[in-house]
Amino acid sequence: MVAMAMDIKAGISGYLEKHLDSRISFFLNSYIVAITFAAGIGGLLFGYDTGMISGALLYIKEDFEEVKNSSLLQELIVGMALAGATFGATIGGMISDALGRRTAILIADILFIVGSAMMAAAPNPYVIIAARFIVGLGIGATSVTAPIYIAEVSPSEIRGGLVCANSLMISAGQFLSFIINYGLTTFPGTWRWMLGVAGLPALIQLAFMAFLPESPRWLYLQNKKDEAKSVLSKIYPSPRLEDEIEILETHMEKEGASKKVKYSDVFTSKEIRSAFIFEAGLQAFQQFAGISIVMYYSPTIIQMAGFKSNSAALFLSLIVSGMNAAGSILGIYLIDIAGRKRLALGSLTGVIGALILLSTSCYLMGHGHKSQVFAWLALLGLALYIAFFAPVTWAANSENYPEEYRGICGGMSATVNWVCNGIMSTSFLSVVDAIGLGESFMVLLAVSCVALVFIIFYMPDTKGLTFEEVSNICKKKAYGYFKGNNQHHFTL
Repeated sequence: MVAMAMDIKAGISGYLEKHLDSRISFFLNSYIVAITFAAGIGGLLFGYDTGMISGALLYIKEDFEEVKNSSLLQELIVGMALAGATFGATIGGMISDALGRRTAILIADILFIVGSAMMAAAPNPYVIIAARFIVGLGIGATSVTAPIYIAEVSPSEIRGGLVCANSLMISAGQFLSFIINYGLTTFPGTWRWMLGVAGLPALIQLAFMAFLPESPRWLYLQNKKDEAKSVLSKIYPSPRLEDEIEILETHMEKEGASKKVKYSDVFTSKEIRSAFIFEAGLQAFQQFAGISIVMYYSPTIIQMAGFKSNSAALFLSLIVSGMNAAGSILGIYLIDIAGRKRLALGSLTGVIGALILLSTSCYLMGHGHKSQVFAWLALLGLALYIAFFAPVTWAANSENYPEEYRGICGGMSATVNWVCNGIMSTSFLSVVDAIGLGESFMVLLAVSCVALVFIIFYMPDTKGLTFEEVSNICKKKAYGYFKGNNQHHFTL
């Protein structure tokens, strides 16, 4: 081994505390930046589609009378992408493990391109519905694979921030969808442009990814060590490179580079089951705390809160979306400084405070207090809610599983997210009609309080830890022991 006269190796987080000059910053390595940007385009597509469909539907109804007269067709056009994403997340995880992270992203791009072209040229609403399912498959696959790919090529000291950059791209896609929806309102065939333009970023990503490498950790699992070392040499300088390679080889030998992965292991292996239950719980709480309904229905919520004008609601929604992007940028900065657990706790505390303000304002307006002051307080609560919602969930989902299970388990956890997303997005307006807007946000407030307790007792902090150390945390949680000497990192 090429050691630095030290018995602490690069695969141990304490190595960087002793060798500050070996740390890699965000923009020090252009190769890592290029990989993160290219993979993050999938997040942009993810965000754009979720924000675009509400505007496009207005113009689809003008072109197709049957859509205008059928709530079912409208729901299918909106909801079919969620159905596709639910399947795509699981399938994407399987492809990611079987064929590689990069290959899974390329397949998702092809699905985006095909689906976007079908939507843009659709002669009837039924083709739009079928195309929305195809695009949904791409969204689901990307939601799993892009964070994992980014995580596996990232140095441990900046891994959280780089994965959160994918979440920033999701926010950027949602923000972009509002701008494009507004800008295309005067174009002939408005909705065709809105739906078809998603194919352009997918084409760009397809071109970029064709020249980027496969994940070095996946290559090691496939015993393609020379290719893996070639990729690692572009990420790490020597002598850290040699130490990273040695610790990776040792870990792969111990953890089963040739191990056959089965779905049943998720439920029969205590270590994998424990990690999956936590991650699935985290994904469920993200959705049941209301993030998807705020993103999908922010114009509607703003109108319910007292801003009746369509143009005012759309403009204020743009501001809310901008707050989401600002919060994501802050999360990128904080996640590798404060750590995943502290950031999650701080985020949820802010969300709870925002929901108290939002639910109280809406409740008072719903019970006879029509003051404009309460409308502005509700808007402030909505903006604070989205700003505080830190992108921790996808970072955790990309790193908390053992190497050989990362794709399959990440896909299953993402499937939970998409199922819960569908439940929330299809039931919110009915719940508001039944109990009121303020009361509905009180339900989200109660869920957020439960989520806070869940994180306090069950979330480990993986700040700055290598994948090998994260694996040891999973073992500690499942069996009560470590393979290694990093027990001080276990924070459950």
